[in-house]
Amino acid sequence: MKIAIIPARGGSKRIPRKNIKLFHGKPMIAYSIEAALKSNCFDKVIVSTDDQEIADVARFYGAEVPFMRPKNISDDYATTMDVIQHAVQWCEQQDLLITHICCLYATAPFVQAEDLQKGWEIVQQEGVQYAFSATTFPFPIQRAIKLSDTGSVSMFSPEYELTRSQDLEESYHDAGQFYWGEANAFRQKLPIFSQYARCVVLPRKQVQDIDTPEDWDLAEVLFSIQMREK
Repeated sequence: MKIAIIPARGGSKRIPRKNIKLFHGKPMIAYSIEAALKSNCFDKVIVSTDDQEIADVARFYGAEVPFMRPKNISDDYATTMDVIQHAVQWCEQQDLLITHICCLYATAPFVQAEDLQKGWEIVQQEGVQYAFSATTFPFPIQRAIKLSDTGSVSMFSPEYELTRSQDLEESYHDAGQFYWGEANAFRQKLPIFSQYARCVVLPRKQVQDIDTPEDWDLAEVLFSIQMREK
């Protein structure tokens, strides 16, 4: 059995009620639920939440909320792995045999069903334990600079000061949308960023972290542009 687990606690502080705040006319979490359902990858799409209002919204858009997340993994210190393990344990108590899991974040309005499908194809390959979304940095990280307490400038990697940008190796970062994995890898809390992981590389215009009000505003503008392009 393949399941999607969407973590969505109610205690967001920087953007209150972020998971169900309206984003272009729909609760934010709706985009993740709809992409998961449209992908046809999953036997179950489960939302793990400690909040009744989030649970009601999730059910309205087609997800299952078969349990309420306990308080001890609903605070600021709970990790995504804690949430995944709790959901897996609940499923196994119901005699459900889980082979693969996809952790899909609730604040990923740019996630696409076809990218979830690509992740599923990749994670089935021999020797692959995880497949997750990633994108390229817009600027060479080798040329990054830092400021001291007094405001003076220095390079993180001064050995690349005179290297042309086109000669530097391209670098990638986690896109923060989804993480496919073998159930055993999640059970054992094996590291995702390892030689046993592969990436679904997304275009940068399809990626926006949403942690602050400024992030939210940028995401809305980017979403509007993409809607006009379709």
